[in-house]
Amino acid sequence: MFEATIRADRLADAVDAAGALVDECRLRVADDGLSIRAADPAVVAMVEVAIDADDFESYAADGEVIGVDLTRLADLAAVSDGDDLVRLRLDAERRVLAVEVGTLSYSLALIDPETVRKEPDLPELSPPAEATLSGAQLDRGIAAADMVADHLRLRVAEERDSLRIEAEGDTDDVTVELGAEDLIDFSPGEADSLYSLDYLKEMNRAIPGDASVTVEMGTEFLVRLAFEVPDAGPKVSYRLAPRITNA
Repeated sequence: MFEATIRADRLADAVDAAGALVDECRLRVADDGLSIRAADPAVVAMVEVAIDADDFESYAADGEVIGVDLTRLADLAAVSDGDDLVRLRLDAERRVLAVEVGTLSYSLALIDPETVRKEPDLPELSPPAEATLSGAQLDRGIAAADMVADHLRLRVAEERDSLRIEAEGDTDDVTVELGAEDLIDFSPGEADSLYSLDYLKEMNRAIPGDASVTVEMGTEFLVRLAFEVPDAGPKVSYRLAPRITNA
């Protein structure tokens, strides 16, 4: 059983965040809320999205795992105004998700969750460094790096006094340096890793400029970007594997 009502903009935020990496996913509807955990086809990146039951206008579920085509769900969210209420109801017998928005009714055919790629298990990790910055600052760093290269380096300066976002191109280099005064929070440690900008740009599209983004990192270490969409939006985290270098 699953019945819920949610604002269209909150649903869109959750779908867009997951859709940055995957087209379909397992949707887990537990009594405490809705969650998604999925890896991209190359298993280089992972997304986790959660909406607490309290952030729905109404919510009732007894624990289901359903397979959903995110592209089609995103299309439904896109035809709604942000403050429209979207009603979701699982029709288990027909294996469809009934969606109602105002005068629009839609039956979204579900996917067998067993056919959806399973997310990999993650080991327990202790990131050596952590920084919290605004979504706008992260966007600026990614945009700057994208001007010169296809990879971005996250590095804590040797003096442990700043977070550096760097990129080296064939002819040009760029650095965005954020000192402790520029960051919301900073726990410096050894960190120096290279990441694909293609993935980071896709993730960044889902990060609001006014969100606080916590970056967990290390040296040749899986990076984690965690944020919460303001105004009772979903909690989101991305993980991205580093590019291992021999340098």
